[in-house]
Amino acid sequence: MELVVRHMLKMRDRYVGTSPFLVKHAMNGGVLGGLLILGSLVVYATGGTAYAYPYLMLIPVLLGAAWYLLPGGLLVALVAGVLMALMPLNVDAGTFQSPGNWLIRIAMYLFLGGVAGWLFQSRRRATEARIAVARMDPRSGLPNTVSLEEDLRESLRHRQKGRSVGLMLVRITDITDVMEAMGMDATDELILAMGERLRHAVRGGATAYRFSNAELALIIDDIVPDDLAYIAERLTEIGEESLQIQQVPIRVQLVMGSSVAPRGESTPETLIHEARIAMFAAIERRRSHSHYSPAFQRRTIQAIRLIARVRKGLAEGEFALHYQPKIRLADDRVCGCEGLIRWRDSDGDMIPPGTFMPKVENTTLISPVTRFVVEQACRFAANETGPGVVSINLSVHNLYDEALLQDIRKLAGQLASLTHTLEVEITESALIGDLEAACEAIQRIRDFGVGVSIDDFGTGFASFEYLRHLPITGLKIDRSFVTGLEQDKRARDLMACMIDVGHALGLVVTAEGVETAGQRNCLRELGCDQAQGFYFSPALCASDYREWCREYATRQRLTSR
Repeated sequence: MELVVRHMLKMRDRYVGTSPFLVKHAMNGGVLGGLLILGSLVVYATGGTAYAYPYLMLIPVLLGAAWYLLPGGLLVALVAGVLMALMPLNVDAGTFQSPGNWLIRIAMYLFLGGVAGWLFQSRRRATEARIAVARMDPRSGLPNTVSLEEDLRESLRHRQKGRSVGLMLVRITDITDVMEAMGMDATDELILAMGERLRHAVRGGATAYRFSNAELALIIDDIVPDDLAYIAERLTEIGEESLQIQQVPIRVQLVMGSSVAPRGESTPETLIHEARIAMFAAIERRRSHSHYSPAFQRRTIQAIRLIARVRKGLAEGEFALHYQPKIRLADDRVCGCEGLIRWRDSDGDMIPPGTFMPKVENTTLISPVTRFVVEQACRFAANETGPGVVSINLSVHNLYDEALLQDIRKLAGQLASLTHTLEVEITESALIGDLEAACEAIQRIRDFGVGVSIDDFGTGFASFEYLRHLPITGLKIDRSFVTGLEQDKRARDLMACMIDVGHALGLVVTAEGVETAGQRNCLRELGCDQAQGFYFSPALCASDYREWCREYATRQRLTSR
């Protein structure tokens, strides 16, 4: 009998989970019915209910209670009791049970089935309560990532033919401001309120899940991929609508990443991973929404590999500083240069700075890379004989790196007795986060005897007001303002305005990206102090830079005769 039961259970487990709902319950019913019949046959074959084998009928009763809780336990117990009531006490003697005996037997089966069903039901409710707690974010009350993965798996399993399952990750970019100003309770309230708004924005409704402290997720069933752009636009509008959080009206900025399960196989983990990559791509591109593209992931893997090679490249001397000359427009003489980092890998290939520096700036590698740049620039300046300023670039992270600032102080002190001096260039965007802290950091650098110039001027702040508060020595106007000088009067007027602002504040004004003689002539007429760009020379290695300076000086002498 034991072998038969094992076989029947094995057949049941083979189909449960892979068959439809009705087939599962049909298999359960078949197992229970088979055990009841098998138990009755065993009792009859062993002589009747007067012997011990009737207790075998408790097996299907317990299984019924385990599978269908209290109703199942009572129903199977009733069937088992009736079958045993109809069974003779002694088969050989043909003796049947009295009515009182089989009523007691039925009552006993019902009692045992009821107790078993109640116990299984209580256990299941407790388990479901624990699962419910595990699936819920305790602070906001929204479903969490556990619930997201389970529901996403269910949606993928039951998606309709020709339709797709979409996932939208939504980040509240300014939630940190809310937390700093109003506390964690306010952020939880904000997440809950935003989750309610987002789920009603999707046609037919959608569940909002709390994915992280600042992120929500939406599962969008039966979606056509073209609908994602409309949904993202609608969600952006919702973010801009005012919310009352602790009696304070709040508007938030949302950034979204989306992914859609293809018609083939897809897992919740893959869909979440793709949506997250898309969201980071949207943040990087400063867009409100990006849909996943395989190119995003390839670029991410390449970035990881590239960053892993930077430290090795520094140790093995693959990096070098190239120098692009700066020309004083008043007399067309070289007045300094800008040190620009270059990377030639072990295969001899030149890796463009735009490929690795933006990624390096977001890692701790920015400190050793900048330290290398400072050391190389100072070593170059110490070996030069002509006057001039060697400029290098600092990132926003460098401004608050105490160890790096002390290195700059020491190296600048070594250059104090030489004809060359050091200047650092800082982009406008580095000042946006905390102008007061940036001002203090710049003043420290100025106290070292190092000049400070604002790089890419005109592309960051929308106002010139901040210039009044910064202890800077120069402005470098972005190349985008140089491009149209020869053809566009408005471009010349705008350039004249920026030059006048710089001169009014006593700053040296440099224009970068000069590529034609016409652009140089326009800048000279407008009173710009310095220029650099491919018209004069690209960035050159130290030896080539020195040779270029000698040749340029010779040409200038011949021209002046």
